[in-house]
Amino acid sequence: MRWGLHPRGPGAAALAAARNLWVSPRLRCHPGWRGTTRRLLVRSVTGASNQLQSSNNGRYRDTVLLPQTSFPMKLLGRQQPDTELEIQQKCGFSELYSWQRERKVKTEFCLHDGPPYANGDPHVGHALNKVIGVIPAFRDRVPHRAPLLEACFFLSHSLAVFPLSLKRKKEVGKLDFKWGKLWEECVDLENGTCAHPLIPDKASPLLPANHVTMTKGTGLVHTAPAHGMEDYSVASQHSLPTDCLVDEDGVFTDVAGPELQNKAVLEEGTDVVIKMLQASKHLLKEEKLVHSYPYDWRTKKPVVIRASKQWFVNITDIKATAKELLKKVKFIPGSALNAMVETLDRRPYWCISRQRVWGVPIPVFHHKTKDEFLINSQTTEHIIKLVEQHGSDVWWTLPPEQLLPEEVLSQVGGPDALEYAPGQDILDIWFDSGTSWSYVLPGTDQRADLYLEGKDQLGGWFQSSLLTSVATRKKAPFKTVVVHGFTLGEKGEKMSKSLGNVIDPDVVINGGQDQNKEPPYGADVLRWWVAESNVFNEVTISPSVLNAARDDISKLRNTLRFLLGNVAGFNPETDSVPVNDMYVIDQYMLHLLQDLANKITDSYKQYDFGKVVRLLRAFYTRELSNFYFSIIKDRLYCEPAGGPKRRSCQTALAEILDVVLRSLAPILPHLAEEVFQHIPYSKEPKSVFRTGWIRTSSIWKKPGLEEAIESTCAMRDSFLGSIPGKNAAEYKVIIVIEPGLLFEIIEMLQAEETSSTSQLNELMMASQTTLLSQEPRSVTTDVIERKGTFLINLEGGDIREESSYKVIVMPTTKEKCPRCWKYTAESPDTLCPRCAEVVGGK
Repeated sequence: MRWGLHPRGPGAAALAAARNLWVSPRLRCHPGWRGTTRRLLVRSVTGASNQLQSSNNGRYRDTVLLPQTSFPMKLLGRQQPDTELEIQQKCGFSELYSWQRERKVKTEFCLHDGPPYANGDPHVGHALNKVIGVIPAFRDRVPHRAPLLEACFFLSHSLAVFPLSLKRKKEVGKLDFKWGKLWEECVDLENGTCAHPLIPDKASPLLPANHVTMTKGTGLVHTAPAHGMEDYSVASQHSLPTDCLVDEDGVFTDVAGPELQNKAVLEEGTDVVIKMLQASKHLLKEEKLVHSYPYDWRTKKPVVIRASKQWFVNITDIKATAKELLKKVKFIPGSALNAMVETLDRRPYWCISRQRVWGVPIPVFHHKTKDEFLINSQTTEHIIKLVEQHGSDVWWTLPPEQLLPEEVLSQVGGPDALEYAPGQDILDIWFDSGTSWSYVLPGTDQRADLYLEGKDQLGGWFQSSLLTSVATRKKAPFKTVVVHGFTLGEKGEKMSKSLGNVIDPDVVINGGQDQNKEPPYGADVLRWWVAESNVFNEVTISPSVLNAARDDISKLRNTLRFLLGNVAGFNPETDSVPVNDMYVIDQYMLHLLQDLANKITDSYKQYDFGKVVRLLRAFYTRELSNFYFSIIKDRLYCEPAGGPKRRSCQTALAEILDVVLRSLAPILPHLAEEVFQHIPYSKEPKSVFRTGWIRTSSIWKKPGLEEAIESTCAMRDSFLGSIPGKNAAEYKVIIVIEPGLLFEIIEMLQAEETSSTSQLNELMMASQTTLLSQEPRSVTTDVIERKGTFLINLEGGDIREESSYKVIVMPTTKEKCPRCWKYTAESPDTLCPRCAEVVGGK
């Protein structure tokens, strides 16, 4: 049985095409229309459906089936974070990761999480990074993609990686380590000779250099080969010495002479140099001026650039292979690939040593009197064993003679006359984190499904991971790389601790000390802000942005509350109506729902969470709240509780609730779980995250339904546009359609010529609707007429027909029913025929 679908009329081919609207179609259809406003511009309508909630004040209150749910409309103030914490505990959020890992699946989705923040409290930029990373983890509850596998490595506390790093460096020849100079900043230069002002008989050459121009200064600059990259490059071209007269503490060495020795370069050392120039009568002028000079970005103090001996990896031999392998990696956004290749091209070598008081030591022994070092497979194997037994502190705590294997120790002076001392250099932290893939990816052929970090890591963690993986196994460690931008303040300014404009995510979630100025938004608002932002560029955060995100969630919350309230008393296992027996508008919503589910799933796979938010927002505001809900309220509230018309609607609502809930769960896990707990027919497990991903049915896809709904909505827009601001239920409508395919399609929505209970009248939201194939013989003079056309386009254009229609609007002669408030009663004190039957049946 199909409710109200009883086709009649001529045209076998047209009828066959129309019938295909209600079965699983094979048609590809492209609806179009002219002469009216499309359904997407839905007008708000007052009338029966919007007044029903007031009807419970009358004597028929108990006969109206209003929504029933304990799901709260709003969570105010502290209720939001408190409810989220309660949900986390009740639904076992902390156990989800273990549950995922224990599931028996064919493949695992591996998110290799990047190095976390180690210097102080995380700020909202780190929250952005972690939210982007954790959303795929929630999405991959799907059996075929399965659990998240992640590993975090601290930049400044990655000593646990020490044995791993050493194992990788046993084949030291492959990485081609070199001892050389590290340049940490820059300076300037030009050509001839000139006398040194303080050293007699010393001639200093004047040399050409590309970095010196006439656009700044005199075009003649001093050159210090040991104190700047550009100076060093010029000195290297012309074989100049690169002696450094400044030590690690920023003071002059004894080589600088007794007058300067132990003087701080940027303090008293400057005064001494001026005095020396005055004494030698070479000081022409002394004055203070403001000029550009390198400063440390953390301490805001000037720095002295100097050359120092470091360990380098020559990456020239692996660069070509690395760039070739990057072509097989998916970068999001795509422009990040070019940016990473460019940074790789600019890097001839990699300095892997640092001088810090903490970190993973480089296991090199230095000769005490000669410029020689000791490192080989024997020494590294010995260190590895010691670290495995006692931890990485052994490098700093054990006596030097115990750090060497006996066979090597005997060759270098023995325990009492050891010629070598352990080096004090540590590994570059990016070498530490860059080798973490070998722990996360135990298989030699395995690659992580996803690496995720900010755009600054194109030359950092992304690159160090790539280089170490290519050097040791000729393979990139990742399949996909997602690169996000940085967070900015309300005015677009950079967010940093030094500027004092860092936003604490804990304050966003739980509120500040003054919660009137810093209210608690909860974690879901923060997650929604991340998801809806274009995270591949810079992302702005401010109170206005967070308030907008909270408003979005409030609207979504009301939509979900409507869905929950109207599936009360419904059991999908026993009460669902077969798809082909459902109301056409209900079938149409399932058709839209499947399309939504496919697009959302694809957007998650593309890590385009902003598109997920846009799709959800458009669906729950436009398709649900503004369109579908306004049409079905009468059927939900006033039809018999177990009647087929109401059950058809509830079947659609249950499926809509399920798809929307699972679609938003990765972004708003707390809201999703809260809703899931309020579903009246839900069963164990009591967590949406243990029940799989979105499920739809192929029989929902019925493109032909678009012809019926879109054409009817075009006519409805003509009707509503003719009575702006008026109650649509107070009018009756005559629709005149010339004979043809459009008439046959619309006729299947209304079997009778005139009806107040047909599917067509439900869509029109009028008192009653009359469907005619020719003009009525007579109409009153006070009618309103609107004309339009609609183009039917089926089978990719094989069936194409444009039909004209006319909508005739006139005031109804019926009275308002005291139960449903539709203008379908004979008098104000009597029920309309439909309500009389429902109440009488009870």
